[in-house]
Amino acid sequence: MHHISAIELKTWLDDSSLIPPKLLDVREAWEFALCHIPRSEHIPMGNIPADQARLDPDATYVVICHHGVRSYQVAGFLERQGFENMINLDGGVAAWAEQVDPAMATY
Repeated sequence: MHHISAIELKTWLDDSSLIPPKLLDVREAWEFALCHIPRSEHIPMGNIPADQARLDPDATYVVICHHGVRSYQVAGFLERQGFENMINLDGGVAAWAEQVDPAMATY
């Protein structure tokens, strides 16, 4: 599993010459409703085993949570299921709000 900082992810998303990763937010519904990175797909962590068929095993995913712990666990789980391109967002949406989008709601 790879890791990426909020600044590195923002740079990647802003570079139109690169294929953007899929953003997978694994927080609870209330957390996602409060704030999320644009273009994120939402599947709560507890639903990942049942909903993993919705995901493309060949795609590159950046997995997102509040601080990076749940996303790390989900990325590891998906890797064990055969997903090869999993990246954990270090610091989660909290880091994104602090380093990239200070207008984002925080909790």
